[in-house]
Amino acid sequence: MGHATSLSHFLILSSSRFSRLGSLTRLLSKPTSLSGSFSSISVTGQGFRCCCSVATDDTSPSVKKRVVSGVQPTGSVHLGNYLGAIKNWVALQDTYETLFIIVDHHAITLPYDTRQLGKATTDTAALYLACGIDVSKASVFVQSHVPAHVELMWLLCSSTPIGWLQKMIQFKEKSRKEGVENASVGLFTYPDLMTADILLYQSDFVPVGEDQKQHIELAREIAQRVNHLYGGKKWKKLGGYEIFRGGSLFKIPEPLIPQAGARVMSLTDGLSKMSKSAPSDQSRINLLDSKDLIVDKIKRCKTDSFAGLEFDNAERPECNNLLSIYQIVSGKKKEEVMEECKDMSWGTFKPLLADALIEHLSPIQARYQEIIAEPEYLDKILSEGADRAEELGAVTMRNMYQAMGYYQRRRY
Repeated sequence: MGHATSLSHFLILSSSRFSRLGSLTRLLSKPTSLSGSFSSISVTGQGFRCCCSVATDDTSPSVKKRVVSGVQPTGSVHLGNYLGAIKNWVALQDTYETLFIIVDHHAITLPYDTRQLGKATTDTAALYLACGIDVSKASVFVQSHVPAHVELMWLLCSSTPIGWLQKMIQFKEKSRKEGVENASVGLFTYPDLMTADILLYQSDFVPVGEDQKQHIELAREIAQRVNHLYGGKKWKKLGGYEIFRGGSLFKIPEPLIPQAGARVMSLTDGLSKMSKSAPSDQSRINLLDSKDLIVDKIKRCKTDSFAGLEFDNAERPECNNLLSIYQIVSGKKKEEVMEECKDMSWGTFKPLLADALIEHLSPIQARYQEIIAEPEYLDKILSEGADRAEELGAVTMRNMYQAMGYYQRRRY
């Protein structure tokens, strides 16, 4: 989760779990044809690629599948967060039951400014709404306002082999920056918290970027492991059993990968993901950047010396990134952008891209200012979202404590 895979058969897991990542990647690379309402989803004409068999335990046509996703409240929300996650959420909320989380627990796994965390949290929530999240259709809440996230994380940590976490690429990358000896335990167990965010709400789908595929595979395998260790007949002997899921404690979540905008790259390096943690602000477009600043960043962004513009040339990562951004913010199809821009120079294209970004972001910025000016309105939305999340999560936690053999509190 900006700081959110189908293995159809039940698996008993071993320390060689990531040997299956190759088959997972092959699966994720192929779109699956779906029947029903899901196949009608689209984002700026591109659609979503779902790598799953859409089997469900909820047979009623009135029951929507559930989608859960979140973004960290660290730094400013940037174009990569928006195009890679939040913009796609807007397209999902009409078709799915959606829960969108400001994942503040994740934000403290690396050094941070305690004076800014609260403001960054409300700013992120306001931007969710300004970008089009409709609270009549979706629940928006703060992760730390629902204690069950951390409770479930601990239960999952107790069932997750250390070897699985040691294989996680993001831990290796981020701990290298801090120094392995100085990296926090929270950074190491971050994937278990992300898994708890997903499994707590019995999520059907999780929108993820290409760089999050390893995390969603881990979430799936932890769910399968817990189902094997504590579900089925073992759980039934303790007095519980979810008949509609065959005794499983968790649904196995499926990844939902947008075909466009899944990974927006840095403006200073087309091979690196646009990131809040990058030291240079020049590397990203923040959603609240002024018009002049957007023009300046696009003017100074890294390009190349090739003639013309083109998608999908491995030798021109910056060109592919900038064209992809233009494609999404302009709402045009890839073929239309190729035809429009193929003979352009960078001097012609950069102002075009800057204007498209400004036109796209200006309504978001205006709506953000309206929302942030009404703190009571925002607090009410976040409180109601947390109430809904607690209601859903309580069922999962009750089942988990029962299946794991905990002595349950008697209330008088």
